[in-house]
Amino acid sequence: MTEHVYKKIELTGSSTIGIQEAIENAIGKAAATIENMRWFEVIETRGHIENGKVAHWQVTIKIGFSLK
Repeated sequence: MTEHVYKKIELTGSSTIGIQEAIENAIGKAAATIENMRWFEVIETRGHIENGKVAHWQVTIKIGFSLK
């Protein structure tokens, strides 16, 4: 069995559309520079309110990736 070592980083993605889009924005941006991403965990979800409606979502995630 191969042993792996993992590292986690914390990112905050944002979106005017919703939570999933905010997560996907963070993962998509990280994918440009980080290889071997394996999982993510949602740490915090928050939003911005304008005129009594949700105007913006922010989701903080931790992304785990394996080290070579």
